[in-house]
This record gives sequence, structure tokens and C-alpha cells, in this order.
Amino acid sequence: MTKVSVIIPAYNAMRYLPQTLDSVLQQTFTDFEVVIVNDGSSDNIAEWAPQLKDSRVRLITQANQGVSAARNKGIANSTGEYIAFLDADDLWAPEYLEKQFNYLDKHPHVGVVYTWTKLIDEFGKPINRIFASHAEGMIWKKLLNDDVISTGSSAMVRRLCIDDIGGFDTQLAHAEDLDFWLRIAKKYEFAVIKEPLSSYRQHPGSVTKNRDKMMRGLQTVYEKAFATAPLDMLYLRNQAYANLFIGFAWLAIDDGNILIASKYRNQAFLQYPFVCFREIYLRLNLAIFMMRLFGDRGYDGVRSFTRDFKRIILIFTKKIEQKPGLF
Repeated sequence: MTKVSVIIPAYNAMRYLPQTLDSVLQQTFTDFEVVIVNDGSSDNIAEWAPQLKDSRVRLITQANQGVSAARNKGIANSTGEYIAFLDADDLWAPEYLEKQFNYLDKHPHVGVVYTWTKLIDEFGKPINRIFASHAEGMIWKKLLNDDVISTGSSAMVRRLCIDDIGGFDTQLAHAEDLDFWLRIAKKYEFAVIKEPLSSYRQHPGSVTKNRDKMMRGLQTVYEKAFATAPLDMLYLRNQAYANLFIGFAWLAIDDGNILIASKYRNQAFLQYPFVCFREIYLRLNLAIFMMRLFGDRGYDGVRSFTRDFKRIILIFTKKIEQKPGLF
């Protein structure tokens, strides 16, 4: 048995898969196996895999069934005490597995540990955006309101958690990650390593570009979550939908579509009027105003300044945490 099993679902992913696998093989932690699940690809993955020299890497092939079934297949054919998921186009920093394994090994009460995530473009270059959440502990409520785990490639899970709650829901075409984390979060604590150790690739073929399917998928997951939620948690439903609409309003801002952004902003208010007091809603109003006043270019300048400022704050906060006696 190995300590960590790395599960990589792959569907026509040969443009990025060799680089993704290389980021695994360069890990400072070495007690792992890699299970690549070929989900009915039509590219040359079947010819490429046998050429790999590392005995820790295995290829399993199945008829195309989707990413959830591919991950479940990988889990079923793995032996690790801990499971790390990695999409075939994402990357890890060399110390990714080592830091996550060490954390789970020292904190047996924690079921999942995740890292911060930086965004990269289709060529692997950083695009100066970082997903940084501080959510830890029993985070079921937090998962409904914030994009805590921005990508499945940023988390390591104890196998016993999966044995307990089950694998990915194969009936979900979108937001299957969120459904998986929500089911674990009902019973187990989460922890975060506050470093951007995973890289989330943005490219034209990304599933997350299909906004309508994303919305329907998230709606299905929310309804599934609240269908089994305690009665005293149902008040969160409208808040969750308000945050969902705010998130899609920001995506519309990124697309330069001010009409759709305004529509989603208004829907957020209708779902939960008190959202208007949240900082993210106020920033959204400012963004829409700036786009109306200056167009896309004017707002892009303000957004770049805001992101640079937030990145400086993150770095400063991390230094304070590392040296508590600094002030």
C-alpha cells in the first residue's frame, strides 16, 4: 500500500496531461501512486502511457462516462490511505503532496486539507489571480456561500471519508466537486494550507466556460444539499442562491457583459435583500458603475489595481502569521 493515491481523470487531454503528470513526478513527497483514468479518449493516450518509465503510474481505460465516474473508477483501483485529485490540465507545486500529507498525518481529526490556488492561462503562465480561502473546521455553511475549494485539484481527502459518504455523484454533469465536499463537510473537519500550491488552468475548452450548465448544475447541488439539511439550516437557502447569483454576475463582468451582470446582481438582491450590505455586493455595484462609465478598458484598470492590492494584503497577512511577534 502507498500513502497517497493521485487520481487523474483524462478525456482527450494529451495537450496538457504530460505536463500535469510531470508536476506529480517532481513532488518532494515520493510515497504515492498515480492512477490515470482514460475516460474513452480518442487521442493517443493509450500509446503514450506504456512509454512512461515510472512504475508508480498506471493507466486504466473505460468507456466514456464522465469525470465523476472516472474519479470513482480511480478511487476503486487505488490503495492509498489518502486520495488526491488532479485534473488533467492542472498543475502542482513540488511540495504540494508533502505539505498536505504531513498535515493530515499530524491532524487525525481532519478529513480534508486543501491549498490556495493560482490561475494560469492555457500556456501555463500565471494570470495574477489567486483563490485564497481561510475556511477551516466544520465548513458546511461556508461551502454554500463561498468558493472555498476553487478546484478539485487543490484538495487531499482521507480514504475513510470517501468510504463513509461515498464517491462522486455520477448523475451530476456539473458542480459534482461541490456536492462531494458538502457531503464530507457534514461529518468531517476541513483544513487549509495558506499557500498557492495548485495551479488551475484557464483555457477555451474549460468546462467552466459553459455558464448555463454551471448554473443548472449548482442549482441541482443546492437543492440536493437542502433536501437533507436540518430544519434549522434551511434559512441558508436564499443566502446561498444570492451568493450564487453574485458569483455569476462577476463572471459576466469578466465576459464584459454588463446587462447579464446587472441581471444577476438584481436576482441576488431579490433572493436575499441583506446581501446589499456585503462587501462583495458593494464591489459588484462599483464594477457595474465603472463599466457603464468607462467601458471594459476603464474597469480593467481598476480591477487590476484591486487585485494587486489584495495580493499585497495576502502576502503581508502571511508574513504576520509566520512571525506573530512582528507587531
